[in-house]
Amino acid sequence: MNNSKGIVYLVGAGPGDPSLLTLKGLWCLEQADVVVFDRLACEYLLTLSRPDAELIYVGKVTSRHTLPQEQINMLLVDKARKGKVVCRLKGGDPFVFGRGGEEAAVLVENDIPFEIVPGVTSAVSVPAYAGIPVTHRECASALSVVTGHRRKGCGGSVPLKRSEEATSVFLMGYENLNAIISDLLDEGWSSDTPAALIRWGTRADQQTVVGTLANIQDRAREEQCGPPAVFVVGKVVNLRKKLQWREKLPLFGKRIVITRPRHQAQELAQAIMMLGGEPLCLPAIELQPTKCDFDLSQLSSYDWVIFTSVNGVSFFLERLKSQKIDLRRLSGKLAAIGPATAASLESYGLQVDHVPEEYRAEALLEGLKDLIHPGSRVLIPRAQGARNVLPDGLRAMGVQVDILPLYTAVTVTKSQEWMVDILEGVDVDYLTFTSSSTVRSFVSLCKSEKQQLFSGKCRVACIGPVTAATAQEMGLSVDIVAQEYTTSGLLAALKADARGD
Repeated sequence: MNNSKGIVYLVGAGPGDPSLLTLKGLWCLEQADVVVFDRLACEYLLTLSRPDAELIYVGKVTSRHTLPQEQINMLLVDKARKGKVVCRLKGGDPFVFGRGGEEAAVLVENDIPFEIVPGVTSAVSVPAYAGIPVTHRECASALSVVTGHRRKGCGGSVPLKRSEEATSVFLMGYENLNAIISDLLDEGWSSDTPAALIRWGTRADQQTVVGTLANIQDRAREEQCGPPAVFVVGKVVNLRKKLQWREKLPLFGKRIVITRPRHQAQELAQAIMMLGGEPLCLPAIELQPTKCDFDLSQLSSYDWVIFTSVNGVSFFLERLKSQKIDLRRLSGKLAAIGPATAASLESYGLQVDHVPEEYRAEALLEGLKDLIHPGSRVLIPRAQGARNVLPDGLRAMGVQVDILPLYTAVTVTKSQEWMVDILEGVDVDYLTFTSSSTVRSFVSLCKSEKQQLFSGKCRVACIGPVTAATAQEMGLSVDIVAQEYTTSGLLAALKADARGD
């Protein structure tokens, strides 16, 4: 996919739910040197980009544009001319009222190679997420898709002749809703024709208002439904009563912030999406390997090697590789603080000898008292600056302990001005923390960006009591603590809270 002369991929990101990205769109995103993304392209998709990719936010709202369209066009040209692989991530489909045609034309004029990667258009996906099929054999055999925007100096919407067997979908249709309805009525559509407004379709804050052409505007005002919205007109709207499905998912309507490092957030984020929620990945930390001269050539001399995190496993194996040490030298017994850490070891064919019932250092220490004898040698590969509960407890038992500080968690230092823009006016239901370091760094990051910790309704959820204690020390009110100290346990706690348990 790489092109030495540079290339631009105009990729449709879909309507909002990031799981609707196409497979080819994913390939382009994973390979890109530069990702240029819109406000309507869910930021979770950025977790799929390369860690070293340059991320450029060019989002637009009605009253404010980060960059005018002409500058966006030339940004794509400039990056490609420098030999970069550019992924232009656009909401919906690039060629369905997405100005993708304009961007492609500028690329042609400047002799820049490009490809179009179609996306799932909101014209069909947004009604589908509201339980409205845009066609149906019994009531809709035709479909028209119309832009609700009107360019200055132009007339009204494209006239749509009345049809009992048709569905009309207006994209970006809220601001000119009155004129659109007037045009439809003038063309013979009955005022009793079913109609629906779907705001932020496929996202956590998806809102659906159903009525008729005669009362949909009043209904929208009553339910405080505004832009951006898709307007659907036709008999298919009546099928929503039977077919609505998304609202029944356990995390529907919940927006959940994940503060883990970007490329570690995917598993939890995917689980949230499958349950109908919307993950907002705002990494508070990034992990960096430490500079350590620890000699692992004597690895076989350790009776036990104890891992306290999945990160510890990956950094440890990478250190073995860099020092060209054969994994078979790891002859001692292995302990893991929890099932995720154990599963990581087992994925490399390493069998774990002990996992505590409670996934914290205190329980791990207690469980090892009858397994590790005085005089034994123990190696603990872990994060720099981690708690000393485990090594201090083992030393008190007469055990020789060596600590291998493999990595350190540092606050995200790269300026993310787009983060503040994304958070502006966004309602968040849950703020999750999976470690003490994410708590400290996130609070620090928000203060440096002058960003409040969301609204009063936002509930703080922690993976375990140690993380919860840190959050309280930092001035946060903790609402949820997972009973099982894993990401699965955290997810279960979120579901229970959303149910009101």
